[in-house]
Amino acid sequence: MTSSPLSPDAPAPRSPRPNLAFRRLRGRRSPGEFAAAVRRAARDIGECVSCDARYIGRVESGAIRCPNYAYERVFLHMFPGRTLTDLGFAPRASVRGRSARPDSEGPGEPGRPEVPEHTHHEESDVRRRAFMAGMTGSTATVAVTTLSPFGAQAFGAPHAAVPEDSPFDRPLDRHSARSGARAVEDAILRIRLHDDRFGADGLYRRAAEPLRTAFELLDAGTAQRDIADRLQAGAGELAISVGWLAHDSGRFDDARSHYAEALATARMTGDEALEAHAFCNTAFLARDAGRPREAVRAAQAAMRVAAPLGSPRLLSLLALREAGGWAGLGDRSTCERSLAQAQALFARGPSDADPEWMTFYGEAELEGLEAQCWSALGSWHRAAQHARRAVALQDPHFTRNIALYTAELADDLARAGRPDEAASAGSRALSLLRDVRSSRIEGMLGATARVLLPHRRSGGVSGFLEEHAMSRR
Repeated sequence: MTSSPLSPDAPAPRSPRPNLAFRRLRGRRSPGEFAAAVRRAARDIGECVSCDARYIGRVESGAIRCPNYAYERVFLHMFPGRTLTDLGFAPRASVRGRSARPDSEGPGEPGRPEVPEHTHHEESDVRRRAFMAGMTGSTATVAVTTLSPFGAQAFGAPHAAVPEDSPFDRPLDRHSARSGARAVEDAILRIRLHDDRFGADGLYRRAAEPLRTAFELLDAGTAQRDIADRLQAGAGELAISVGWLAHDSGRFDDARSHYAEALATARMTGDEALEAHAFCNTAFLARDAGRPREAVRAAQAAMRVAAPLGSPRLLSLLALREAGGWAGLGDRSTCERSLAQAQALFARGPSDADPEWMTFYGEAELEGLEAQCWSALGSWHRAAQHARRAVALQDPHFTRNIALYTAELADDLARAGRPDEAASAGSRALSLLRDVRSSRIEGMLGATARVLLPHRRSGGVSGFLEEHAMSRR
């Protein structure tokens, strides 16, 4: 939603800046002809994009600042030797997680990257939607706490290489409501980017601080309804983001509380997208916490809410959440039906209605979640096949997801009676955990080590068990 100035002399939001570089590359071809060329190039490299004249128009108008990963691969294939910047796009890190609205600080665009056809990343769930309905007041400037004055040491991981620019090193001393909303959104962006690379454990210890800041900004109030909406949206997204960090670091009670808070907020504000997201995360958490029937109910509730939103990819993910619940209940036939539904919905491709928090959901995640279903059903060989595909499909930038899928593969192989292969995969996962902190992944590798103990006389298994013991120390 577009922000209004806080005062008459405040700068007006800029319109999207046209992408003239991309327009020049189209040349004399019509948008429809160029879109057809994009689809042909995609087929050449095994991608599947639903490019049409409207998409080309959105790129050229500047409405799409940065393409999703599938389009990026296609464009770089079409124009070898060029970078995204050469094609007129903004760096991905500058738009990761932004909402579809012009921002007066940015170079003028509705700032979110397109949701990918085959995004290989991002299990860090966040969604920019509402918090605390009916926000009104008269203060244009509020006194708030800081986002946290901590630097990289906040991550507290002696073996993890954490970038200097942590999500919590930008203080929020006295800020206008507009600046506060922007700072909250910036914290969400940085949490997502860091979680992609380093996992949740180090982040969670400090993530509650910007969430408290968001609440204080909301409580202070603002006379500008559009600014209040932005604050509500940022606080709601941040609550789910912190919930995911708690979830992935094994703090299930904390995660449940954050997700419930987001769900209550969604219902107060009538935000169906946020409600679907909160139910989606609740289903995932219930599965991991050993409450499969709750996982099924939450996933089904999410599908009912999400049905009118027009996103097949969202419904596909929710079908996988339901499948995970059925697998936990040992209901193989119903699980298989949900998996088939998830695959059919995924095959419909992306749409403009796909929520931005779903950028992690690509082919790799589809394979990884299916592997977990087969694993829960005790079909270890089949689970290992899907886990292996997930590892192969994952973009190498997203270290955390590669570590997750590799740990899943190791456990499936161990339980399938292939100890040497399991040990090899386990060692690869351990090497990835030098840069990733995730209690969930560490717990999976601990379970694998216990399964492999009877095979400790094997050289490969012995090496993995020693590495695992050293990593725990």
